Amino acid sequence: MGNALRLRLEDVPTNPYAEQLERGFRWLSFTPELEAEYQRYQLDHTFALRRIALLVCVLILLVQGLLDFRFIAPPVLWWVLAVRAGVLVLLLACVGLVLQRRHIVLLGPLTLVCVLAMGLGTAVVVVMAQWVFPGYPSEGLLLICLGSYFLAGLRLPEAIGVSLAILLGYAALEFTIGTQSSLLSQLLYLLFGNLIGAVGCYQLEYKSREQFLIRCLLRQLADHDSLTGLHNRRSFHRHLDALWRQSQREGQPLAMLLGDIDHFKRYNDCYGHQAGDETLQQVARLFEQAARRPLDMAVRLGGEEFALLLYGSTAHDARERAEALCARLRNLAIEHAASPSGVVTLSLGGVSIVNGDVLRSIDELYVRADQALYRAKASGRNRVVMASDRLDLEPEVDLDRDDFRQDL
Repeated sequence: MGNALRLRLEDVPTNPYAEQLERGFRWLSFTPELEAEYQRYQLDHTFALRRIALLVCVLILLVQGLLDFRFIAPPVLWWVLAVRAGVLVLLLACVGLVLQRRHIVLLGPLTLVCVLAMGLGTAVVVVMAQWVFPGYPSEGLLLICLGSYFLAGLRLPEAIGVSLAILLGYAALEFTIGTQSSLLSQLLYLLFGNLIGAVGCYQLEYKSREQFLIRCLLRQLADHDSLTGLHNRRSFHRHLDALWRQSQREGQPLAMLLGDIDHFKRYNDCYGHQAGDETLQQVARLFEQAARRPLDMAVRLGGEEFALLLYGSTAHDARERAEALCARLRNLAIEHAASPSGVVTLSLGGVSIVNGDVLRSIDELYVRADQALYRAKASGRNRVVMASDRLDLEPEVDLDRDDFRQDL
């Protein structure tokens, strides 16, 4: 990785993709979590490639069968065609599954089995055919090995394993029942061909892994806030729409909490923007800890504004989560001399809807949470107010200009 890219990575918030790029992957292996994600990515993105590879294998096998009639005479011909037919049946069965997009998780093992069957079947045919026709070409073995490196979508260790198995199978057959004519030169030919294939496959897989990390990193940067690492407003809207639809389908409640750091403009004026950024990061970590379930989301909407989406949370559960969040921030005791409480605090407004609640649009959910947040700030800050609460507000409230926000 070049120095320019390394310098740019230093400006990226900590995330597994940037860390893996920084560490490198010379041995074509990621951390276990990333490796599993990469394998899923590869399975999805090489599906079409592997399907083409299987169809090409079928075509090659049929062409080889036609050539057998030219070079091989009975009765050896019938044995050769029987081997071809067995391999063809296996390939057609795999093609049928792939074309129907069934058992996708078996696509990798099936590809390995098919390539191995093609290679070993060809090795058997070559050894048998050379008994009656010494000039029968054995280059088909190398073509199959190169196909495993470049066409079948196999990982480098898989391609090397399959190719070596084909090579060793061919050598064993030659020693057992073959003529052994020019065996050494043929093996050297296959070894050097495999070496070229392995080097090319290594470069392709390395670039594939690098592009995967860069692609994921760019998506991470597009969907996450650069200062805190939380999801940003763009990601929030997309996730909110998806969760709302899911909650309607499954009849699950969906809660939203909106939060503002109290008197944050005064904090910046008093302590400076660097201290303000550090405080935003500390608050962001608390929001991230509160989003503990898989479908929950912690968001920085901008400035000192944060949000929590809580799938499956009732109003009672959302209130408890919000109260705990506020308490944890107070326990950090971040000094704030310009605040009446003397420490940095948080105001939160929330709403929870269930399947029976009628919303004119998804924006109404945000509006209700936003109104609850305004009431929390208007009633003295450093508290939680749910949309269902009834509060008697004082007519005179001290709200900073930056406390007023626009609806979606």
